[in-house]
Amino acid sequence: MELTILLLIPVAGAVLIGLLPERAEQNARWIALLSAVAALAFSLFLFFDFDSATPGYSYVVKERWVDISSFNLHYHLGVDGISLPLIVLTTCLTLASVLISFSVTKRQRLYYALLLVLAASVLGVFMALDFMLFFMFWELELIPMFLLISIWGSGRKEYSAMKFVLYTIAGSAFMLVAILMLAFADGGSFDLVELGESNVSGALLPLGWVFAFLFVGFAVKLPVFPLHTWLPDAHSDAPTAVSVMLAGVLLKMGGYGIIRMCVTIMPEQAEDFGIWMAGLGAFSILYGAFVTLRQTDFKRLIAYSSVSHMGIVLLGIGALGKTSIMGANYQMLAHGVVTGMLFVMIGLMYDRTHTREIAKLGGLGRQMPLITTGLVFAGFASLGLPALAGFIAEITVFLGAFEKFEWAVLASIFGVVLSAGYILWTLQRVVFGPVKHDWDGVTDQHQWWEHTVAGGMAVLILILGLYPALMMDTMSGSVDQVIARVEEVQS
Repeated sequence: MELTILLLIPVAGAVLIGLLPERAEQNARWIALLSAVAALAFSLFLFFDFDSATPGYSYVVKERWVDISSFNLHYHLGVDGISLPLIVLTTCLTLASVLISFSVTKRQRLYYALLLVLAASVLGVFMALDFMLFFMFWELELIPMFLLISIWGSGRKEYSAMKFVLYTIAGSAFMLVAILMLAFADGGSFDLVELGESNVSGALLPLGWVFAFLFVGFAVKLPVFPLHTWLPDAHSDAPTAVSVMLAGVLLKMGGYGIIRMCVTIMPEQAEDFGIWMAGLGAFSILYGAFVTLRQTDFKRLIAYSSVSHMGIVLLGIGALGKTSIMGANYQMLAHGVVTGMLFVMIGLMYDRTHTREIAKLGGLGRQMPLITTGLVFAGFASLGLPALAGFIAEITVFLGAFEKFEWAVLASIFGVVLSAGYILWTLQRVVFGPVKHDWDGVTDQHQWWEHTVAGGMAVLILILGLYPALMMDTMSGSVDQVIARVEEVQS
């Protein structure tokens, strides 16, 4: 029941906003804010109430949904130590996205309603324990994302929105084939708990192909080279709040899917493909870092850096060890908050300068000291400075993966060095150096919601960097269960 309530909070907010008369459109932001605060408060209640020592899923609800012959689909929700931190991340960034959107004046009712529907669909992905229900939530997020980018975006917004949808649908087609193959192989069950506890056999396709199809669907969203090219376009043309949600939680759906479905349901195939996942992760780290060095648009630069950082997630998963998978999950949390803050600060800078071209900026540290402080702080967290969230995540993955894939870790460390280079070089060009008088008229005055978002995300980065046990203790028991499946195959 608890998860249903959490899922319905943003949905109810979206419905209330839709019922507002046009003359009261300004109230849409306050309804969205109240819904986001309520969702965050309820997710935090679930997080601190969660008993990590209890094996399996908590807050489970299972009701018959569709019953056709031997196929039974259920409204089946539950969370564990892997999914619950991602749910908290989603509600945190939903609140940040609502607050940073307070300056939106165009079609506010539709905008905030879509933002809340997007949040609900992502929450559903992290809660669903029925494969078809999971797939339904996975596809549902396409609708609000497409509309948010194509209506409120800039530049080639229609092209970028369509590219995002086409890539995701193509990946989803592979995923759907894999889902059906797994269900037929297991006697018509779409139950992720049952699939995760059984040894799948008798599929119509070789299980290696099924694993590959499933992996492709998640790799598009992660994203992994060469399936990443939709991401820079989507980020560069999306409004700030949508970039925060896209980088902060939508990419995490890919990493979560690989851990929850590919590794847990098909551990033998995950073991066989482990070296390929690690190699692809290491290549994505290096590729993303090198391409980032060539970017001239600030948002595209951060988008390509996300390809590099998500490569760390794939490297950790590919190593199939407890430490590495813990690090991969922690990297998803850290990247969500850090990159979310980067996009917030870039958005605030763009609101005042109306450009993201790095060559046109410079010396802004003297003219916009508050924005500069937030940008430098988030940049240092992104490059992995100790005591901040990024460092804990990266070092955990590397320590966990080194024993199995030394070559991949060594290559990845070079990519991390490059990330420090492009972050520091970008900061030097944008906020330091001589003042450009083109920006003499810009102001560093902030609204209360801008202070709240930037300050809150900075606090989260510090908490994740200084007290990693808060999340890692929650994850530990659930990751143990995943590793037990892998070790059962290895033995």
